[in-house]
Amino acid sequence: MRAKKLGQIGAHAIAIFASLIMVVPVYLIVVNAFKTRPQASSMGLEFPAGFQLVNNFPTVIEKGKLVASFTNSMIYACGSTILGTLFAAMAAFVLSRRRTRLNRFLYFFIIMGIALPMNYFTLTKVMQFTHLINTQVGMIILYAASQIPFGVFLIYGFVGTIPRELDEAAIIDGCRPVQLFVRVILPLLTPVLVTTGLLNFLGSWNEFLLPLYYLNNSAYWPMTLSVYNFFGQYQQSWNLVSADILLTILPVIVLYLAGQRFILSGLTSGAIKG
Repeated sequence: MRAKKLGQIGAHAIAIFASLIMVVPVYLIVVNAFKTRPQASSMGLEFPAGFQLVNNFPTVIEKGKLVASFTNSMIYACGSTILGTLFAAMAAFVLSRRRTRLNRFLYFFIIMGIALPMNYFTLTKVMQFTHLINTQVGMIILYAASQIPFGVFLIYGFVGTIPRELDEAAIIDGCRPVQLFVRVILPLLTPVLVTTGLLNFLGSWNEFLLPLYYLNNSAYWPMTLSVYNFFGQYQQSWNLVSADILLTILPVIVLYLAGQRFILSGLTSGAIKG
């Protein structure tokens, strides 16, 4: 009994320590975003003497061109999330329903993309050959393609929980394969689709390397690159840098908090039912 209690205390201590590692950097960004330049120079933990809401944030929005970069990030994240989630759902449905040796091989081949590193040299050649480099469409396709392996992995097990009798009944009623997927299967996948979509959106919003390598035109930069560029220009003004970072992560935090229960329920349902 005593050993069990000590184990629980140790587990709670580890959880608290891990939480502090995540919370403290965010806290530093928030408090220093409202300080003056001298106050924020040390990136201290203390509260600001006076909240510089009017001075810091309008300057960051104007100098950092956050309106344009915010629009670009929304285009990339929303477009890639819709495409990546939809294609992952279609692939997972076919691979789960027709479990042939070839489909089993294709499933494992696809989900290998979760762990294997990306070959940027080959990808650059492909982007140049298809004339998608330095274009918004190219970035949406890149983001969507990178989302498919995890999406297939997440949805595949969930599809297996849907009774095959529904497929047979729909086919008897005259449904074609596409109609079967859209009208019968897709609505039943709503929990896992919401989970996959939210995770894909968060991943696309936070992506840094792909736009850094394949976007040369600053007019197409997402918010991650705008922050990187802003830091290079104003690295001595930590109050402005902190305000810039705060405005970048704020949509992600709001979206995660709003969709947290969907993420947890979708992951749990897939884990239990699959």
